[in-house]
Amino acid sequence: MSHFTDLAHQFIDGEWKPGSGSWDIIDFNPYTGEKLASITVATAGEVDRAYRAAERAQADWAETNPYTRRHVLERALRIVEEREDEIAGTIVAELGGTRLKAAFEIHLAKEFLREAVQLALRPEGSILPSPVDGKENRVYRLPVGVVGVISPFNFPFLLSLKSVAPALALGNAVVLKPHQNTPVCGGTLVAKIMEDAGLPAGLLNVVVTDIAEIGDALLTHPVPQVISFTGSDRVGRHVATVCAQNFKHAILELGGNSALIVLDDADIDYAVDAAVFSRFVHQGQVCMAANRILVDRRVEAEFTEKFVAKVRTLRVGDPADPGTHIGPLINSQQAESVAGAVEQAVAAGATALLHGTVEGNVVSPSVLTDIPADAPVLAQEIFGPVALILPFDGEDEAVRIANDTPYGLSGAVHTADVERGVRVAKRIRTGMIHINDGTVHDEPIVPFGGEKHSGLGRLNGDAMIEVFTTRKWISIQHGRSRFPF
Repeated sequence: MSHFTDLAHQFIDGEWKPGSGSWDIIDFNPYTGEKLASITVATAGEVDRAYRAAERAQADWAETNPYTRRHVLERALRIVEEREDEIAGTIVAELGGTRLKAAFEIHLAKEFLREAVQLALRPEGSILPSPVDGKENRVYRLPVGVVGVISPFNFPFLLSLKSVAPALALGNAVVLKPHQNTPVCGGTLVAKIMEDAGLPAGLLNVVVTDIAEIGDALLTHPVPQVISFTGSDRVGRHVATVCAQNFKHAILELGGNSALIVLDDADIDYAVDAAVFSRFVHQGQVCMAANRILVDRRVEAEFTEKFVAKVRTLRVGDPADPGTHIGPLINSQQAESVAGAVEQAVAAGATALLHGTVEGNVVSPSVLTDIPADAPVLAQEIFGPVALILPFDGEDEAVRIANDTPYGLSGAVHTADVERGVRVAKRIRTGMIHINDGTVHDEPIVPFGGEKHSGLGRLNGDAMIEVFTTRKWISIQHGRSRFPF
């Protein structure tokens, strides 16, 4: 794991250096407990240095021909393709992702890099008419300047690149803070790829640190104009508040409590496959996961029997083994929290058709039914392998239950009648919902984001241009204006 040690530094203004904080973030393999690296934290002073370097470098980058900017992203894509095996190994070791999950994450990262290459050329200005004779109104699309990116631990490589690459393509500079559990996949690995792709120094800086060291310095600093945050709604609320106080745009991709709805005319075997994947991919540590599986009472018995049977076949254990479906949760707090949620639900009267066990950070699947309507487990985002099966009678009740949550990220509806599925989907307050498919989807040009507590704003495609550029009106008076005094 020597490359972990090589990447266990801050990356500021093109230089790899240890932080100057007084303590270290220890990077562990969540399955084996092996120490991968230790990284001395960045201080608020280093966050300032990173933002100032970004500000200096951005001025030239914004003036760089977008065709030239594209070359860097094209090279970054080639580097990811060349180093795919090494990156996959890093994902398996640092976040306990299975081989399947690592391949899925890298595949999406490549798709998003391809889209970022195209994005460099997409911003368009316009010339608008004026009620004033002789006036020409030009509207320019310009980079926002410097973007702060805060990425999570579950898909760190993808979700860092997803904001970093478009922001750079559109002429901005970036300061990236990865989650402290995934400093390499979410931070320094991305910096190394961009450095090797020829990105000029200062345009991407990575600070590995923690609120305990820097407080809100990443958010309150005067340089960044936009903060792109992916994480929990609790932290997202804080980010939004601080950004608003400092007149910064916050793009928030937050948690979910998505419902996968099985209507009475659904293909049950197919719905089972979709639900098992949507709940258990990456151990359930996915914001779009099918947290709640809603099943029409007329097919509940058949669905439940087949669902439990399929979940029993999932292999739990070492994520490095290609046959493993479910690896470890990211840390022991998550493992204890998920196990606690199951115990609490059972104590409140829920029936455990499968009752998961905990071994180290590995939690095996639980399937719960007969869940009391007021059970806390129904209202929370369970970031782990716990499926909740909820019966309903008819579409109206399905819609009511699906909407009975402060979240609104993803969802799915299974039915033999596609237009029926669309009618139900339209009634659910969620940013994204899929007919006859799983709940876990992300595509480069389709607007991605949530309603309610699941976030603010959208990413992907043209939404990236909205987020990472600003509009500037420049008018030209041909001839002379008449002033009243």
